[in-house]
Amino acid sequence: MSESLINTVFKETLDYLEEMPKTKRKAIGQFFTSAETAIYMASMFSYPKKENLSILDPGSGSGILTAAVVDRLQSVPLVKHIQITCYETSEDVLPILKKNLEYIKKSSSILVDYEVIEENYITSQSDDFNDTFRTNSDSPKFDLVISNPPYKKIMKNAVEATSMPSLCHGAPNLYFLFTAMGLFNLDKNGEMVFIIPRSWTSGVYFQKFRDYLFETGTLKQLHLFVSRDKVFEKESVLQEIIIIKMDKSGKRDSVKITCSNSNSDFNNISSIEIPYSDIVVGPEKYVYLVTSDTELNVLQTFGRWKNTLPSIGLKMRTGLTVDFRSREYLRNESENETVPLLYPQHIKEGHVVFPVHRKFEYITTEKKGLLQRNKNYLIVKRFTTKEEKRRFQCGIYLSSDFPEYNQISTQNKVNFIEGIDFDLNKEQVYGLYVLFNSTIYDQYYRILNGSTQVNSTEVNAMPVPTLSEIEYLGLKLEQRNSLSVDVCDEILGGLINE
Repeated sequence: MSESLINTVFKETLDYLEEMPKTKRKAIGQFFTSAETAIYMASMFSYPKKENLSILDPGSGSGILTAAVVDRLQSVPLVKHIQITCYETSEDVLPILKKNLEYIKKSSSILVDYEVIEENYITSQSDDFNDTFRTNSDSPKFDLVISNPPYKKIMKNAVEATSMPSLCHGAPNLYFLFTAMGLFNLDKNGEMVFIIPRSWTSGVYFQKFRDYLFETGTLKQLHLFVSRDKVFEKESVLQEIIIIKMDKSGKRDSVKITCSNSNSDFNNISSIEIPYSDIVVGPEKYVYLVTSDTELNVLQTFGRWKNTLPSIGLKMRTGLTVDFRSREYLRNESENETVPLLYPQHIKEGHVVFPVHRKFEYITTEKKGLLQRNKNYLIVKRFTTKEEKRRFQCGIYLSSDFPEYNQISTQNKVNFIEGIDFDLNKEQVYGLYVLFNSTIYDQYYRILNGSTQVNSTEVNAMPVPTLSEIEYLGLKLEQRNSLSVDVCDEILGGLINE
């Protein structure tokens, strides 16, 4: 019987997917969970041993996750009654949801009652969420909260964003508003399991959300997928997706991190326990997705360095020129009033090479806001492809190689590191190259950020050695006639092992 609940509900869902255009569902952020993923998510709960349990499924879709939880509860001792609350507003899927919930109620070996709330999950509870001094909240609390929330960017003035202003920076995404509200609805002894994109784990746009999440709840488990394009069966979700489990216990001893190949391969799961302080790190509360002892060693190595680029007088910035918005100032050839405009293509084998005879590699000096002094920089590509082995791809830029220019410009698809109140000398640039061309720095950034973009805010928060140590690394590199990764690893390893 337990298999038939999830299988029947999933079959109804497949029928819906065949009829409903994907473009229409994408417009509202609707992506459906596979049966295997739902079953695994249901297995992540500890399930309190009590007779009456309450379940919340916000953004419940066709009820796949609810079916999986009820399936699981049929084998849990003591549970006699389940009260299910589902939020759903899609008129297309509501009839299927109600049909499935009625089927679950009639087919379960446990007494089941359910309620479908056809209201906006966020706006309907915003008064309670924002009134932190309210003693008698009208919003109910639940033993178990499970969700695959909508994944959709919304405008900063959308009703959902203005309903939770304390969490929003810029244009938010519905998924993290649902996650925060789910935690708000969680009972103090309850647990929640959500399947959501990884993007919230770092970056300034999610800072307020992370603050709320980790001040209110405790991270207990993270589940990662090796193949990010296989999480949602019959769907096309390009973001990297993870599953999180949280409670309100306040016991921050360790986090269980599990990993599977795809949504249909939960029989081969790797698992590791990581100290909580190595997963949720620093005042930014970045979440480091560690999957092995090797990656844990990377984090612990970085833990020895207490500085960041800004604390030692340096900063990574994003290139100044958005070329397609500045076409009138771009030139194909050198003219009297033009200077170099550096693109990713100018980074070659560890150096910045100019010119390379690409289109628009010169910019006129008329537009002062797009120009920067011709001084020493480390130039770093902002974007790489998923297939590339390295995130950090950088080139040494020395002003002495281009003495004919007083100024240059950088396209916004590169980042550059410079001194804030002083100019980097040659050895310091070489030393920065050792860091960012090393294997361990690349590994660290991949643990921190799952995207293919090198984010300057995150790099500026990464631990680095002292400026004198960076200069020492540069001196060592200058003595070698190679800028290879192996040479950088050897030089940095010497500093780490001192």
